[in-house]
Amino acid sequence: MRTKLTHTERCIGCHTCAVACKIENNLPNEIWWNRILTDGGSNEMDIPKGSFPDNSIDYLPVNCQHCENPACVKVCPVGATYKDEATGIVRQDYDKCIGCRMCMAACPYTGVRSFNWQEPEYMLDYTLGAKDSPAHQRHTVEKCTMCWHRVASDGEPECVKACPGRARIWGDLDDPESDVSKAIASRQYKQLLPEEGTKPSVYYLV
Repeated sequence: MRTKLTHTERCIGCHTCAVACKIENNLPNEIWWNRILTDGGSNEMDIPKGSFPDNSIDYLPVNCQHCENPACVKVCPVGATYKDEATGIVRQDYDKCIGCRMCMAACPYTGVRSFNWQEPEYMLDYTLGAKDSPAHQRHTVEKCTMCWHRVASDGEPECVKACPGRARIWGDLDDPESDVSKAIASRQYKQLLPEEGTKPSVYYLV
């Protein structure tokens, strides 16, 4: 199973991962597959908690959790959301998607999916990113694909590659010698909303 791990203490909230993802996958205006949540003293971005000199702020990068037991797959009436058994990546077939948004309702991780209400629009008049990135369509749900077009040829997601703080690790959790397996075995970690029973494959070192 392919897994993405984030060293939360290394994340500086620079949003490079989110921008790199948007470019690599030629995401439409207002669509983001990666989001950086701020754990600080306010709902506003980059507001620390505490008072000087004891201020602190933490960042939490989030995207589709590519769960072992994905709620979205169970509710999709047309099989547009499905799990790739070889990698564990939860994928989307945009040609099958009917825009019912049941996957969005079932997913406990708010904000990791987006819906194209209108025909996708772009800042530029030419395509960015990989030629194999998915085509974006009106009235379809979008989410992180773990850069499937890269992973299928033994690459890694663009967010992992682009992170300037080396906060992210990508690898095969079924291989005990992989960097991601060693990191999880040697450090305390957390997963988001484990009580939901979805068994997310994205890990956070704490």
